[in-house]
Amino acid sequence: MSGVAAGSCTGSRLRRRFGTPPALMLALTFATGIVDAVGYLHLDKVFAGNMTGNVVILGMAASGRTDLPVLGPLLALAFFLVGAATGGRVLRAALPNWNRRCTGLLGGVGLVLAATALGLALIGVGTLAARAAMASALALAMGMQAATARHLAVRDVSTVVVTSTLTSLAADSRLGAARGQPALRRASAVVLIAVGAITGAALCQMYESVAVAVAALVVLAVTGLGHAAARCAGHAAAATTGSTSVSPHDGYTTPPTDPTRPPRASAPQPRSALEGR
Repeated sequence: MSGVAAGSCTGSRLRRRFGTPPALMLALTFATGIVDAVGYLHLDKVFAGNMTGNVVILGMAASGRTDLPVLGPLLALAFFLVGAATGGRVLRAALPNWNRRCTGLLGGVGLVLAATALGLALIGVGTLAARAAMASALALAMGMQAATARHLAVRDVSTVVVTSTLTSLAADSRLGAARGQPALRRASAVVLIAVGAITGAALCQMYESVAVAVAALVVLAVTGLGHAAARCAGHAAAATTGSTSVSPHDGYTTPPTDPTRPPRASAPQPRSALEGR
């Protein structure tokens, strides 16, 4: 049965082409561009994903520039940290690949974005409290997304910022160190976050909620593709190794265990060593 499942997964061109970690992280980068455009244009110049911008705004506001926003960037920074900490906590025991915890976290990001889009449609951004609440929700989602992307560790694609990507692209170019580099991936990350910002700004001319809803759909599509690709890889590994067990930590299959072998216990320490602690 595993062989049948593996065969059906292998036959999916969509998963093979767009379900790779770099492609999925680039799609999330596009979604970040949309979200940051909404935050900056309609939520008091708040960056939901790019925390460097919020820190700079808060620093300038501390110098006495009273026309700069404080509440929105401060809450966005705090909720981004909460989201990142949540992601790190959930993924603490997971091995570095796509697993059910990644699916759950990114699914949560998509749902938070969808709920924010609904809130924008129903409440709007007419009051300071509403704008701060929406910006906080977007930042929470981006923090969770950034932590998941960090766990997956796709080189040069953090999904929320491109400063380091631009640095690497220029430093390793022929005008720089002339080293081999994944130039297409790096350039794609920069272009996609810009295209996302253009898309978000254009959609905001209709409704902010539509822009956030599009970002939510992108994240949910990435979640589905990533989950399906990981399951396909797990079925393929099961067909090769003969394993049918499933692990919630490191993916979708684990090597078979011998049910007749008792669990290995740790060796007892000498009494003197215990007393000397």
